[in-house]
Amino acid sequence: MTDTDDDKRDDIVLAGEYALGLMDAWERRAFEARLAEEPNLRALVRDWDEGLAPLAGEIAPVTPPRRLKAQIQARVHADSADAPARAGWLERLLSGALAAAALAILLITFVPMMLPGPPPGPVYQAEIAAEDGSLVVAARYDSDSNALSVQRLQGGAQPGRVLELWLIADGAAGPVSLGVLPEAARSSISLPEDLAGALAGATLAISDEPPGGSPTGQPTGAVLAAGQVSTL
Repeated sequence: MTDTDDDKRDDIVLAGEYALGLMDAWERRAFEARLAEEPNLRALVRDWDEGLAPLAGEIAPVTPPRRLKAQIQARVHADSADAPARAGWLERLLSGALAAAALAILLITFVPMMLPGPPPGPVYQAEIAAEDGSLVVAARYDSDSNALSVQRLQGGAQPGRVLELWLIADGAAGPVSLGVLPEAARSSISLPEDLAGALAGATLAISDEPPGGSPTGQPTGAVLAAGQVSTL
């Protein structure tokens, strides 16, 4: 884990302690000074408040005893020398050991969700189409699954022939076969890492071939459709 992730985790914990009212007066003042200057920290507190708010709906309302008001007023006056306590609904709901236990449980749930994960890999797509629209095939590659999904939308192979898919990488000497398309309209092709890395800016093409595919490793029949790969 990087120092940035460690700092983010620390801030998530601090935001949770603030939301649960676990900070003492000095910690609260220091944290609120940061809140005034750091939008990202304010967002973390907001995430905690929004994530914890549904818990309040599970608590049945209770009429407080009359003496509670006097106790609260006494506590407020006693703390007047310090920064005022953050009097949110959550502080009134949880306190002391219960709040600490709740924070420990919630950290297990919320921290992994709030920490940034690895950036998603690129997604590529292409519409491989004949000029007259007689053959249209949609292709989409998701690097996270390493699968090229192919869907035939229009047309198909002629009797006794097959459709073969080719990758023509930018600057490459020639096309590379990605395999013969099955008769089913939908199929999935696993790509080797080197071919997946060549998809950006490449062209996908479909040729008419004999059963089993091209015997030469290069298109032998007519190129029926082509389309450029774009990045989502």
